[in-house]
Amino acid sequence: MPSNPQLNLMTNLLQLEGVTVINYQIIKEIGIVLSVEKIEPNATCIYCGSKTRKVHQNNELTIRDLPWGEKSVYLKINRRQMRCEHCQKKFTEELSYLPKKRTYTERFRKKIIEEVLNSDIKNVAKRNGVSEQEIETMLKDVGEDLNQEKPRELRRLGIDEIAVIKGQGNYYVVLVDLERGVIVGILEKRIEEEVLKYLEAWGEEVLTKIKEVSIDLWKPYKNIVNKLMPQAEVVADRFHVMKQVNEELDAQRKTLKREAKELKDTNQKEEILSGLNKSKYVLLKNEEDLNEEQKEKLEQVYKTSEVLSKMHQLKEEFRDIFETQSDWVSGLFELANWCQKAYSLYPKSCGTIRRWIGEIIAYFDQGTTQGIVEGINNKLKLIKRRAYGFRNFGNFQLRSFLTWHFTR
Repeated sequence: MPSNPQLNLMTNLLQLEGVTVINYQIIKEIGIVLSVEKIEPNATCIYCGSKTRKVHQNNELTIRDLPWGEKSVYLKINRRQMRCEHCQKKFTEELSYLPKKRTYTERFRKKIIEEVLNSDIKNVAKRNGVSEQEIETMLKDVGEDLNQEKPRELRRLGIDEIAVIKGQGNYYVVLVDLERGVIVGILEKRIEEEVLKYLEAWGEEVLTKIKEVSIDLWKPYKNIVNKLMPQAEVVADRFHVMKQVNEELDAQRKTLKREAKELKDTNQKEEILSGLNKSKYVLLKNEEDLNEEQKEKLEQVYKTSEVLSKMHQLKEEFRDIFETQSDWVSGLFELANWCQKAYSLYPKSCGTIRRWIGEIIAYFDQGTTQGIVEGINNKLKLIKRRAYGFRNFGNFQLRSFLTWHFTR
């Protein structure tokens, strides 16, 4: 039988509040087995809240706990069934360190989840001597509570999407608290009715507090905000507006390349293609960020195509509007001037600006963008790449919520 000093040492090493070690064994190939008991003999009745120490039945249980170094640790506990002396009902006592109906401590579960969020299920299972199914159960237990939680103190909402598989046109909808930089919702389908239903479930208590919603240029998002959050200002994300300008510029570059390839004059063809080849990056990147080699390439493009030269200059002017204007009046004036000059070269972009002008100029007063959302989307892509063992949307959604909301 271990001495009292040995048991006190084991209790101190265990660091489990309200528990004392009464015996221990070191079993080769298994680990350390600690027999423990509650320091407080009373239990609180789950029905009436009274304290009782009347034991109806003892139930010995062995559970996993945090390892000590390379040694696995198991706790032999007595999870007692009690009889309340006040209401006479029987109940199983609740242990703060033990999740309901599980055979591992809460802190062991947290350790496993933290490892999975930085690795994959298969390797974490192998390192810790648990099954992949056990790990998925741990994740679902914690994740279900997170999925049911409503956002708290949500003032500025960002709505965007992430491609399920690039190029296939399928998207997950991502909802982000722009002030806290965390996910507050993920939906499997970008369908207006689905997004509407998801947001409605938050209730008026959440929705009426939202003052601003940043969206891309998808009209159903605007419809949803107007219906559920009429008090909120809708802000078109400037980077999505800029993206449309860039796409129109790049489409012209591709058209000129195709036309050049059809020229019969070999010298002229080679001269034009030489100027246009590898020009996409230098045309779309912010001019101020180009290095010397890229600036030389841009000069070559200017000499090759007057149209691309003019479009690039207009693109830079458009970007400069968002960088320099600080109120909606001046922003509106500058955008109107730009569209007047650019319409012949950017008809699609000018049409979009006219249709979304109210939401676009809202940016100039608040400066709200989806830069945070884009950063989150990049992290979601990383989660998708390394989420071994997560084979469907529900599991992907679960892991995503845990990444931002799991308390370590």
